[in-house]
Amino acid sequence: MTKYVHHELKVKSNKEELARQSFMMGMRTYVLHDMANGMRTAYDAKVEPAFERREGRKPQDGPEVHKALKNETSFRFYSNMRCNAQEMSFRSVLPTIERNVENLNRKAKALSQSTEKAAGSVSINPEFVVPKSVANIDVHLMPGNYDTEYAEDDVTQGAVYDNGISVFSMGFFGDNLDDIGSTLSLYIREKYPDFNPSKILDLGCTIGHNTVPWARTYPDAEVHAIDVAAPALRYGHARAQSQGATVHFHQQSAEAIEFEDESFDMIFSSMFLHEVPKDGIHKAFKEAHRLLKPGGLMLHMELPPNKMLGAYDSFYMDWDAFYNKEPYYKTFRDMDPAEVCLAAGFKDTNFIQHIVPSLGLYGRGAVKEAVKEARTEADENTGRFGDGIMWYSFGAWK
Repeated sequence: MTKYVHHELKVKSNKEELARQSFMMGMRTYVLHDMANGMRTAYDAKVEPAFERREGRKPQDGPEVHKALKNETSFRFYSNMRCNAQEMSFRSVLPTIERNVENLNRKAKALSQSTEKAAGSVSINPEFVVPKSVANIDVHLMPGNYDTEYAEDDVTQGAVYDNGISVFSMGFFGDNLDDIGSTLSLYIREKYPDFNPSKILDLGCTIGHNTVPWARTYPDAEVHAIDVAAPALRYGHARAQSQGATVHFHQQSAEAIEFEDESFDMIFSSMFLHEVPKDGIHKAFKEAHRLLKPGGLMLHMELPPNKMLGAYDSFYMDWDAFYNKEPYYKTFRDMDPAEVCLAAGFKDTNFIQHIVPSLGLYGRGAVKEAVKEARTEADENTGRFGDGIMWYSFGAWK
């Protein structure tokens, strides 16, 4: 089984498959650290000085850095290797899943129907039309994307995501791929001790890996999660059931949510908005405002906006928009989070943003200490896989 999948839907890889997965984790580590550092060295030593001589100034933003670097061997080699490593990370888990797919589907169905450990539910709409922004793109080069179905009650793409991200994340998503949800739920509970949500909604939950921590942090809350991809929802529900977490999964779009006004105390998302078109983001925020009760909280863990970073770091973060089949990535990062909240109906005085150290990397003490520090300034470690990783979140109170 892949290293960070610890539940009843785990699949058993053979030695050759495990070796391939381990190799790909090492390869991604090499690309994102050693090769990335080599590209930065070439930029500092050669590309930026040449630009400054030519223009009489340094590059002002990410696009200027991107254009200046495009023909550099270090950039071309890095980009080629990173794309291939990305695809190979997902492909390293496919043989195991394909060999076990029928058993996976049976096991997921049994877990979904069992109430032995949890009492969650899953609701799939047979009439639901998956948006083209999902259906037409293999997002982050994952074969079949989130929504492809191969059989009745299929969970294949959920398994591909779970196991593929286990390789892809190199451990930075934690031992159960839930570091984002675990970190932010602990942070919110510590920072706002009087906030005790009774009903929580996760937007774009995929397989619910970051939904479950909120159910555990607020065990008395009724937790719901929505996504457009049926295989991910089926898998996510079975996954949560096996982990003893009661979560209700629904096939819905964040742009048109089928719940009543003022029915939630908290609405959150994890690494979701950068995969949504700009108009969809505005619709999702307006929906969140509609659904929140007075005094409720909207919170999104995301990539830091370009306005918070320097030119080179903006270029580096936006690489995915051009080469990783995430076309809305840069569009989202160019947006001003506070302005988007304001346009949705939230008051500007209720806007919040936090930068929090990874729970898995730094421990509970560091997260609690971050509450006192109330850091809001991003650096090169914010949102990037590395030894100093920090998670960026923003939102607003209603």
